[in-house]
Amino acid sequence: MLGAALAGCTLLAAGTTPAAAHPGGHGRAVAYVALGDSYTSGPGIPRQVDADCARSDHNYPSLVAARAEVTAFTDVSCAGATTAEMWQAQGTNGPELDALDRHTDLVTLQIGGNDVGFGSIIGTCARLAAQDPAGNPCERAYNASGHDELALAVVRTAPKVDRVLRAVHARAPHARVVVVGYPDLLPDDGNGCFPQVPFARKDFAYLRDTEKRLNLMLRLVAGLNRAAYVDTYGATVGHDMCKAPADRWIEPLRPASPAAPAHPNAEGEAAMAQAVLDRLHAGRGRD
Repeated sequence: MLGAALAGCTLLAAGTTPAAAHPGGHGRAVAYVALGDSYTSGPGIPRQVDADCARSDHNYPSLVAARAEVTAFTDVSCAGATTAEMWQAQGTNGPELDALDRHTDLVTLQIGGNDVGFGSIIGTCARLAAQDPAGNPCERAYNASGHDELALAVVRTAPKVDRVLRAVHARAPHARVVVVGYPDLLPDDGNGCFPQVPFARKDFAYLRDTEKRLNLMLRLVAGLNRAAYVDTYGATVGHDMCKAPADRWIEPLRPASPAAPAHPNAEGEAAMAQAVLDRLHAGRGRD
């Protein structure tokens, strides 16, 4: 079923999404658990409260918890996490799924970027850019076998995210579950900004499309698993790592604001928090 749905994923862009999850109302206690990788944890953003996981108390889960009707908040997001770390410890951080139980009311999940290989993709494309700065050496390299290896990586990640969501529902059967997409890292118009971001000029559009493919997959898998999807890409267009320091919410490979390279800064985390809150509030009348 998942494979068939992925084959038609382009149709989803014009479709509808499931009803949004939101914290419970009516004055009752709400337990919120945040799962995810470094885009969730907020590496480098003050104040860092967990050095092993590079977790900030100003990441988007913390901001959501402060503004939503949350009475208990647990953030186990961890930099470098893949879907495997949902079940296995990552340094001192236990398996992320262990934070869930039958009393959990709200779960946000942002995962899949490291399964696809965000870090290695950035390193590979930056290295290849020196060979052909005006061309598309990264795209050619990932298509040398006759298949787009990054597109295949996204497809291979889909069942992993599917398994995570099934486990979330099993451990927290009453929780509203929200899958959070990734923000706009590169210019949406496909134009580059070498050397600020050291990718070859024609590779920017390819990498942009790869991220959009990942987000579309996350949206699809969320829908198949009775989870809401939060689009943080649209909410951050125009604030990518190519923009001037005053305008960008994603830092380039040499950050000017406290953040990890190619990651959201404090403003980026705030923008993602607002996107999550908007999605939660939009579903109040439907749940």
